[in-house]
Amino acid sequence: MKSKNFLLFLHINFLLFAHFFFILSQFTMSRKVVRTSKFRHVFGQAVKADQCYDDIRISQMTWDSNFCSVNPKFVAMIVDASGGGAFMVLPLSKTGRIDMSYPTVCGHTGPVLDIEFCPHNDNIIASGSEDCSVMIWEIPEGGLTSPLTDPVVKLEGHSKRVGILSWHPTAHNVLLSAGCDNVVILWNVARGEAVVRIDSVHTDLIYSACWNRDGSRILTSCKDKTMRVLDPRKGTVLFEKEKPHEGSRPVRAVFVSDGKILSTGFSRMSERQVALWDPKNFGEPLTLQELDTSSGVLLPFFDPDTGVVYLCGKGDSSIRYFEVTDEAPYVHYLSMFSSKESQKGMGYMPKRGLEVNKCEIARFYKLHERKCEPIVMTVPRKSDLFQEDLYPDTVGPEPSVEADEWFEGKDAPPNLISLKDGFVATTKAKEFKVHKSLLKTTTASCVSVPQEVQSLRKEVKDLKEAIEELTKRVKELESKH
Repeated sequence: MKSKNFLLFLHINFLLFAHFFFILSQFTMSRKVVRTSKFRHVFGQAVKADQCYDDIRISQMTWDSNFCSVNPKFVAMIVDASGGGAFMVLPLSKTGRIDMSYPTVCGHTGPVLDIEFCPHNDNIIASGSEDCSVMIWEIPEGGLTSPLTDPVVKLEGHSKRVGILSWHPTAHNVLLSAGCDNVVILWNVARGEAVVRIDSVHTDLIYSACWNRDGSRILTSCKDKTMRVLDPRKGTVLFEKEKPHEGSRPVRAVFVSDGKILSTGFSRMSERQVALWDPKNFGEPLTLQELDTSSGVLLPFFDPDTGVVYLCGKGDSSIRYFEVTDEAPYVHYLSMFSSKESQKGMGYMPKRGLEVNKCEIARFYKLHERKCEPIVMTVPRKSDLFQEDLYPDTVGPEPSVEADEWFEGKDAPPNLISLKDGFVATTKAKEFKVHKSLLKTTTASCVSVPQEVQSLRKEVKDLKEAIEELTKRVKELESKH
């Protein structure tokens, strides 16, 4: 009996040891397969209170756009306005409490739904509104000193509200707009005319529209549950994917490295998802991950220099970030920045506006109910020297091609700049020129020009007569002496 118990005791101990060694081996194996990535320890940090922009009445509209646009000079935010639409443009240095009477850009007759700074001129910003128009504004150096009501150009071509704007990444003065009329229009802004009108592709509301890196493709997601890659100049569909996400809530999509597509959406059970696709083989996603059960639409921001994608949920209080690579599972979760307050919108700073000496790889401008709070993403490094692996040459402000050339078929990769010594504009910002003769002018302005010319001619004539009289007087006086 004793020997049986002893054997049983040995057997149980053997099983326990075997189980222990199995767990230990699994643990060591999992330790071995942890990915090495220089972005594993990226951490987000909100700036101090005195570096925020306070007392701003952020728009209460329920539209799913960023509500904010930012560049190395200015931060722009859509604000509440009575009797029309308005947005505020502040110099980056104007932090602290913003006075209630601070001037706004307020030329629209309906609420503003989307704004975006031009990548080739930091003083130019486009706005789309419920009044069906797109307006182009020039912000003076140093910011506004009085309300701006007259746009440089007004673009009219949509029959319903305009909710999406996107400047061409490499071509000068080319702007994409998408409206609730299910139409995408490509504008030559300098000429004030719609050059391409894509009106027969989308059968329902367009959720998102963006360019690839050189602007030779457009990617759209639509309420008809189809994601499409389009040829922008022909307006034809090159690839399409029905139901990239099973749920009926909005889908967002952006181009990432090597022409792949990252989409965010919802499952049939309303769980938020992120997926990666190869448009040449749209059958199955390269990866599909479920995140959580929140209801806010995930806005993706992709950084092609680092391969990191940031997902900011509307109404969330967090920013998740993932690294997109060539190896399965392709989209690798890195970390999450969390705060107490939810975000109403988000602005994303271009790479040339970051502080490279602080190893800053991204900066977001988070909109609260009454303020805008910058959030800095940093890779911790001990050295103060320039970190070349974090900052490969990035997209500069110089366009690669002019609008007319691009519409005629010329594509060009973006002009890259080095951030080694911090970004310094070596050339004057690309001047915004409008061909006035090709824009519609009101009869009043046509009449006023000749009147001005006539009055100037009269002044010149009077001056000539006065000079002749004075010359006569001088001659008479000289002859007397």
